[in-house]
Amino acid sequence: MKNIRIGKMLLAGALVLSIGASAQSFEGVKQLARRRVPWLAERLDFQVLKDSGDQKDVFEIRSKGGRVTIAATGSNAAAMGLNWYLKYYCHRSMSHMGDNLGAVAALPVVKEPVTVRAVAQYRHALNYCTYNYSMSFYTWKDWERELDWMALNGVNLMLVANGEEAVWQNVLRRLGYTEKEILDFITGVAFNAWWLMGNIQGWGGPMPQSQIEGRMRMVQRMLARMKELGIEPVMPCFFGMVPSTLRDKMKAHVIVQGTWGAFTRPDILDPSDTLFSRVAGIFYEETRRLYGKDIHFFSGDPFHEGGVTEGVDLGAAGRRIQQAMQESFPGSVWVLQGWQANPRKEMLAGVDRSKVLVQELFGETTNNWEKRQAYEGTPFVWCMITNYGERPGLFGKLQRYADEPYRARNGEFSKYVAGIGIMPEGIDNNPVSYDLMLEVGWHAERVNVEEWIRQYTWYRYGRLDTNVVAAWKMFLQTVYSSPEGYQEGPPENVLCARPAMQIKSVSTWGTLRKNYDTALFARAVEIFDRAAGRMKGSETYRIDRINFLRQVIANRADIVFSEVVGAYGARDSVSFKKAAGRFLSLHDAADVLLKEDRYFLLDAYKRQAVDAGQTPEEKKNNLLNALMLITYWGMNDRKEDNLHEYAYKEWGGMMKSFYKRRWEMYFDYLLRQLRGEKEEAPDFFGWEREWVQRERRGL
Repeated sequence: MKNIRIGKMLLAGALVLSIGASAQSFEGVKQLARRRVPWLAERLDFQVLKDSGDQKDVFEIRSKGGRVTIAATGSNAAAMGLNWYLKYYCHRSMSHMGDNLGAVAALPVVKEPVTVRAVAQYRHALNYCTYNYSMSFYTWKDWERELDWMALNGVNLMLVANGEEAVWQNVLRRLGYTEKEILDFITGVAFNAWWLMGNIQGWGGPMPQSQIEGRMRMVQRMLARMKELGIEPVMPCFFGMVPSTLRDKMKAHVIVQGTWGAFTRPDILDPSDTLFSRVAGIFYEETRRLYGKDIHFFSGDPFHEGGVTEGVDLGAAGRRIQQAMQESFPGSVWVLQGWQANPRKEMLAGVDRSKVLVQELFGETTNNWEKRQAYEGTPFVWCMITNYGERPGLFGKLQRYADEPYRARNGEFSKYVAGIGIMPEGIDNNPVSYDLMLEVGWHAERVNVEEWIRQYTWYRYGRLDTNVVAAWKMFLQTVYSSPEGYQEGPPENVLCARPAMQIKSVSTWGTLRKNYDTALFARAVEIFDRAAGRMKGSETYRIDRINFLRQVIANRADIVFSEVVGAYGARDSVSFKKAAGRFLSLHDAADVLLKEDRYFLLDAYKRQAVDAGQTPEEKKNNLLNALMLITYWGMNDRKEDNLHEYAYKEWGGMMKSFYKRRWEMYFDYLLRQLRGEKEEAPDFFGWEREWVQRERRGL
């Protein structure tokens, strides 16, 4: 236990903002324990710990008479205390990639009472994109599990970015829109993130009315459970986004936003226009009617990833957006993404910054909080994205996750540091990153990740194994190291690239470059694999082993691909055919490996999409949305095709039917070229869309 220094957790200064008091019965946490660790639940006692008045969460753990008592200042701290006991005494854990929650032989005793104080007032979770790359097809069972994980990891502030379809439907009905016009605005179930961020409209729809109503009920259920667990929701605000058809229906100053890629963006209703107040009032009235008045945080970023700001008084716009929010939800906080040019300096100048919270979104690469002097004096949370598009790959700048929040909290802008957060575009990957990042919010001292990782392996796999610990320390030198430089998520796998002879990335903004010693990583995986006999029955070990071996194959593909390119460049058809055969065999090897666990199966994803639908219409559209998202993503414009493979997946069933088949088509074409035959290049754009339709019919 000395490695995590729980005896030295100290409070680190007051913060500006506060979360509403949660219910003190801890009944929600008791129910959580019954769901996840029934073997422990009946031997747990909970007590209310008096709030010290500094707005920081605290929990205490102690043992007596064969029972464990968790005293806490609120429900969220109590859940974190439960998880602390599970991790560091029972060596048990829950994750997005397998659980290790089996009963322990004897209940571990806490020899000396342990007190842990949060240093992060806010522990925020989720990106808009997470709601699609990971959560498009969540049922209540999935959300119940997700919220339990959030609570156990101390998340007390969480974005809720589904269920807005019903709000917008009611708003537009009141503005005189027809039902068809409304459905033309709302996206399909796998694309609502980019709709809510003001990037697209209508794509993937129409959403069936039954689904709009079902998603509304789901959010109502989520909000009730979040309240029990001490998790405040962050709900979408009205920042002026309106359908691009509004300018044809009403007299108002509408700022046309142009395109996002090939998509027509929704427009922005000028906040200075009198219609803005009316629409904002309706929006918040419908939000309150559907989801209640107990909402204290709202999220929404005008001009996200571009848009047109010409002629807009950004300071006045920000002030009016905030005023509309305050008129409907007094005292609420506007949560803004620190991403690219946002939040605009000029916009922040016009608002009450005491009611604003900025997310330093891409903290593993940026330090905008420092360059912009705490966003010109605005409370902020230090966040990491770590994954884009839920693309596969091992990645996480672990030591940086520990170091940067510590540096910010102890630097000249410390009074503005309001917490930490995880903002992955997809969360079903690299569980070590999320565990560490959220725990950092409870450490006053700098976390030494090499010391922390030993405890992590113990609670992830349920036993302390010398080979496993040694392997993980090597992972810290390779896939989980913290190199300098810009990189959007994990290095990519050339096996999954749209075929070409010159490839720098699989997705438009990704990279094939592995900025670590791949030979050292392969040795680490070999050492990790030696523990297989001792780890029989461990779900978490099995999943990690598959994932590590998958990465070895992906790294090997870079070498083989260079042989393919070399042979083709030399016009050596014999060598080219052999090298191409070796490259294709890696698809086969990966496919066999990935089929060892349903976590890595295309069919499991397809089944999830179908099962989440309540009607034949929902099931059909869910599956189409699911398959589009992980292949060509969107649109049928060949000139604007930069989103293909943005959310590619290394899954059993997909490695052969999609990626291998695409490469086979390409290699056949190149061989004919080497033989001097005239042949048109394969139409991958069209073939990918045909594949989606075939798979859609095949389940």
